[in-house]
This record gives sequence, structure tokens and C-alpha cells, in this order.
Amino acid sequence: MDAARRALCLDDPFNPLVTTTLQASGILVISHFFHLILKPLGQPGPVAQILAGIVLGPSCLSHFSIVKDVFIQSSSADYYEVFSSIFCILFMFLIGLETDIPYLRRNLRKATIIAYGGLTVCSIFGLATSYFIIHMLKLTAHPYALANLIMIILSNAASPVVVRLAAELKFSTSDTGRLAICSALINEMSCVLWFSVLVAFMSWKRFGWAILFLSMTIGLIVLNKYLAAWCDQRDRNQKYVTNTEMYFILLLIIAVSFLIEEYGFNSTISSFFIGLMFPREGKTARTFGVKLAYAVHNFILPMYFGYIGFQFDVTYLNNYRNLIAVVLLIILSMGGKIIGTLVACHYLNVPVLDGIIISFLLNLKGHAELLVVGVLSKSILRSWWDQNVHNLVVIVVVLNTVISGPAVAYILRKNGKYFSQKHTSLEVRQPETELRMLTCVYDSRNITGKIGLIFALGGSLATPTTAYLMHLVELPKRHQKKKLMYHQLRDGDQFSDEEDYGGNDVLEINEAVDALTMENKFSIHQSKVVSSFPRMYEDVCDGIEDLRVSIVLLTFHKHQRLDGQLENGREIIRLTNQKILRHASCSVGIFVDRGQTGFQLPTSETVQNIATLFFGGPDDREALSCSQRIVAHPHINFTLICFLPSSPNEQKGFVDKTSRRNSEVLMEMYEHDMEAETDKAFLDDFCNRYVASGKAGYEEKYVDNGMQTLEALTELGQRFSLLIVGKAGRKNSPITTSLSDWEECPELGRIGDILASSEFNINSSVLVIQQHQ
Repeated sequence: MDAARRALCLDDPFNPLVTTTLQASGILVISHFFHLILKPLGQPGPVAQILAGIVLGPSCLSHFSIVKDVFIQSSSADYYEVFSSIFCILFMFLIGLETDIPYLRRNLRKATIIAYGGLTVCSIFGLATSYFIIHMLKLTAHPYALANLIMIILSNAASPVVVRLAAELKFSTSDTGRLAICSALINEMSCVLWFSVLVAFMSWKRFGWAILFLSMTIGLIVLNKYLAAWCDQRDRNQKYVTNTEMYFILLLIIAVSFLIEEYGFNSTISSFFIGLMFPREGKTARTFGVKLAYAVHNFILPMYFGYIGFQFDVTYLNNYRNLIAVVLLIILSMGGKIIGTLVACHYLNVPVLDGIIISFLLNLKGHAELLVVGVLSKSILRSWWDQNVHNLVVIVVVLNTVISGPAVAYILRKNGKYFSQKHTSLEVRQPETELRMLTCVYDSRNITGKIGLIFALGGSLATPTTAYLMHLVELPKRHQKKKLMYHQLRDGDQFSDEEDYGGNDVLEINEAVDALTMENKFSIHQSKVVSSFPRMYEDVCDGIEDLRVSIVLLTFHKHQRLDGQLENGREIIRLTNQKILRHASCSVGIFVDRGQTGFQLPTSETVQNIATLFFGGPDDREALSCSQRIVAHPHINFTLICFLPSSPNEQKGFVDKTSRRNSEVLMEMYEHDMEAETDKAFLDDFCNRYVASGKAGYEEKYVDNGMQTLEALTELGQRFSLLIVGKAGRKNSPITTSLSDWEECPELGRIGDILASSEFNINSSVLVIQQHQ
């Protein structure tokens, strides 16, 4: 790159480097100030950072000569251009690494249609108006190149801005947010590919360079697979790979990207695909996800957005011709995105409000347009270049983002309930739809069983599943006494990698997850939360809402001893589980792990026998809904066991008619009949789907009282490795009423309390599920 050569060959590189550092520091400080003001108003961070760049740039503070002499120097611009290019490479690599490939694969057609809907309309608008703008600004040379530039500017959507904006607004895990992110990625990669093809076909020489750079990108993708595997093996007893190994891989990516930029191409698409194809399992990917993500989100992206605003010069709008051109491009860009996206959404039966949100997100602009302008000025337009074109592009990019960002925030704020968590109960969801689940662990004890439960709930590889594993670590008391912001330390935050925060448990958990991912290609997203126990349930509930999971799986406070008996653990874990049961905005499962004698990771060598106990009621229906995911697993034999009273008349005989008025008795009988009908319909649907086809077994247990139920549970506890049961069956049922005297852990319900009791000697693990109401 020319800027890199000029920056390296300066006689006195100290002063420009200091100037560049001051620019970055100023942007970070001012953006933080704006963020504190705008965050209560619902405005996202990128808007504050762009405004900080505008304030520091020639439109405001740098308009004064004293400030301008410090912050705007021709030599420092070279440094900043080099840094911005490196930043662009890093966050595009990270975006590729964090892309949800299974979701993108499932929704590729929908995202592509939406992306190309807005892109097509904007291209038509750009082509129709390019002649007018070129004539109005008196740009006489290279009209075809400038027409393509205008079309790309109108059509492009900046995926880094969309990703960051969606994350800031707690919108990135929703269906609409994920669809918008995928559409933005397809849109931007298509525009960059469009530009690269334009450059490649300028001459046979450039076409040859394009083929060479494509080969280099593919070669680096293949090389990274071997490097990642080598680093994982070399650092087997470490939590992460070393910084040297991480920097070496990043250096290779930056070197290839710089070489691509040097010959007039855009490296955005290469950086993204290198990250997209990077191995997702192992310590290397985890190291990038933790350490690179922290630097990108807290330093690189704020400076990236700030530099976009820093280039904004309001004096360009003093000319009425320039003002008309800017307004026209903004109107066409927004209008084209809205029209094209809404037409595509109407074709796909996507709601209108979702389409409006996606259209504004796809109208966000970024650094890609500025890179295109820079390449054009050095390659196609090397002999002739007008600064007006650069200023025009910068102003259109900034104003589009400043307008579209607050618009999205306003719409989401006005329609918060519409975009909040949906379908928190598994009973109302079809088993073919995506299951989003969160599993919480406190340590590495029997981690194989917990990982196996996640894998079992994932069903077959064809079943869409998004699994999250949250490692809950108690904040040490010596830090609790200090008034530090440690109430929620996540991976990548300060001190989160110290031995006090997870210790060797982190290594064992990581190894278990890596083994599952490598052997079964089942991905689990990991995170770590360090918090005091009184606040820990709040962190879990916040994670449930942010991740929009349908079920959270908790660890029971008891653990199995070497002799097979359950031993009481920390009472504070039990209290945390009880709080989550009360406050969670989704269904909750408590896993009683008897890993030595009970449930283990299902494999071809260790096929697991699992049964769901059905007594009736919403919690049991939720448990059976959860079991529908397990039935599809190839290494699990599943059986549904339905408990029924021996005499049909006993189903209604439990109502105490002497203690209540007739109206209350009739109401309870009516509610019972409605509940029984719902149970019957749900059981019939399950049997028609799975039992009739031979995918699941079915048994009926006829019992008259609690003692017979207890005997049946004892027998089942020896046959199966995992028993799944709802927390609360039908109220006052004669087959469970006498079991209420057992009361040891009421948070598990009557049946779950018995199965998890230290005095009840069975071999199977237990999963107790409470449906979210």
C-alpha cells in the first residue's frame, strides 16, 4: 500500500505517530462521553462514535487552526490509513469467525432474496441518476467507472455496522436481527465482489493478479486448518494458545490482505472468508473469539466508526450542487433499500415491520465505500481525480448511518414487545424448529454428562439447534470487598483468565466441549460469568433474555459420591436454582447427574436408554416436548411411560366435594377435564408421530396410590440411564398425593424430589422440567 510505504519511509516518524495516537485517544474519549448521553435515549454506540469523529474532525474542533495543526497532518493520515486497513482486516476476519453458519445455511435463500432485493433496486436508481450527478458535478473523465462507483455506494450495506448495531440494541439473537445480519453480509460481499470483478477485467494482467490472490486466499484457508490443529496439540494443557501463535496467524492474514490491497483489489471479502472457513473447534478458535473480540469491540470498532466521522467535512455542503447531490444520493439509497427489501419481504411473507427494520439496517454504510474510492483513485482514476468525489462519498456514508441507526433504535424502542423473546415454551413449538438452549455449570464435575445432555437434546444433526454453555464462577471475596466493576466479568474482560476465576475447571470444560465438537461436529457456544452468588441468578436471567433461549438447564446442588449415593453440595447453588426457577423467562430444567451409574454421552458404543414419565399437566407436556428432540438422536433408545390410575373413575374422584362449594367443585372438575383433554391430544400426537413409526417405545403403568407409584419408579430407575419428568403433575392426583410427605427438595416437584432423594437408591440420572407460564 502507498500509505504504508510513505509511513515507513518518513524521516521523522515520531510526531505523525503521536498525532495519530492523539486522534485515536480523542475519538475514544469523546465517543465515550456521547455514549453516556445517548445510551439512555436508546441510541447505539456506533452513532456516538461517528458523532465523536465529526466533533473532532474538520467540521467542528479541527476547523480551528490550533486544533487542526495537532490533529490533521498529511503525514499522520498515512499512519491512520494503515491502521484503519489493519482494523478492517481484523474485524472482517472476526465477523467471519463469529458468523452463524448453520443459520446462514438454513436461511440462505431468504437472506439472499432480501439482500438482492435492495441491491437490485439501488443499482437501478444509481444507474439512472449517475448521468445526472456526473453532469451536475462536472466530472468528465471515466463516466463508466464513476457510474459503477455510485451504484456500489447506493447498494452496499456495511455488515460491521449492522453487526455492531444489532448487538448494541440486544437484537442480534432475534430471528429478524440474524436475518438482517446474514442479508448484510451477502449484500456487502456481493458489492465487494462486483468491484473486484470490475478491477480484474480492466486488463489481462489484473485478471491474472485476481486469480493469484484467489489462490492465495484458498491456500491460507487450508493452511489455517493445519496451523490451528498444530496449535491445539501443542498447547494441550493450556486454556488458550500462546499470543505468539495467535499473532503469527494474524500476521499471515494481514500480509495476504495488504498484498491484495496493494494491487488495487479490496481485501474485505478475503478476510471474511478466511474467518468464515477458520476451524471452529479447539483452543485456537476460542483464543481468537476471546482475545480478538475484546480488542475489536472495545478499541478497533470505536476507532473505525470514529475515523469515518472524522473525515466528514461540513464545508462541502456550502455548494448547492454538492448539497443536491448528497440529498439525492441519500434519498435514493434509503428509498431503494426500503422498496427493494419490502418487495422481497412481501414475496417471502416476512412481516412489514420486520421488513422496515431490515431495510434501515441494510442502509447502513461503512468503510468499504471509502476503500472503493481509494482504490479507484489509485488505479482506474490515477491520472485524474477530483476530491469532490471523495467528499461526496464520505458525507453520504456518514449521513446514511447517522439517520438509519437512530431510526432502527426508535422503531425497536416503540415495538419492544414485538421484538422481545418469543415462544418461551417448547409445547407450542414444532420439533422441527430451532431449539435454543442454555446450560449452566459451576465446575467440571461430571461435565461429560452435562455435555451429553446438550448433545442428546440436539437430536440429529439435521435438527436445528443452538446450544450455549455458561460457566458460572463465584467472585472471590477479596474482590467482592473492593468497589470494582466485577459484578459480571465475561471472557475477555480484565482478570477473567486468572486461576481464581474458574481455575482448572475452565480447561476441563473446554476439553470436553472440544472433544464433542471434533467427534460429532456439534457446536456449543461457551461463555463465562464471574459474579457473587446473590447476583448470579440475575446474570443467568439476563443471558436467557439476550440469547432468547427456550430452555435453561441448571445443575442440581447434590453430586454423586464414589459409592453411588447423592451427597448434599453447596446450599447457595440450590438457592440460585430456586431464584432462576422463579424469575427465568423460559422453561427451566434441573439436571440431577448420576454420571457414574446414570446418563453419559450417547455414542455408538454407549447407547443410552431414556424414558419420559408422564402423569399429566403442563410441566409433563413440556417434558414430553423436550423429549421430542431426543427421539431423533441416533444413539438413544427412547420410551414414553404414561402413569394411569387403575380405575377410570378415580380420575375425577380426587375432588373433595365436602370442603368446597358446588361452584368451586364444578370449576375444578371443568379445569381438570380441559387439562385431561389437552394431555390426551398431546399424547395422541406424540404416538402418531413417533410410536407408530417405531422411533419411540410406549408403556403404560397402572397404579392406584403413591406406594405403587414409588415401586414403579424404583423399577424404572434401574432400567433407564435418564428419566425426564415434569416438575408438577396434575394437582391432587391419587397416584401422587401420598408422595407429598417426602418433601426434601420442593423445587423439583413430587416425583423429581423422590427420584433425586439421597434415600431413594436408583441408578438413573434425572431431568426435571418446569414449563414457563
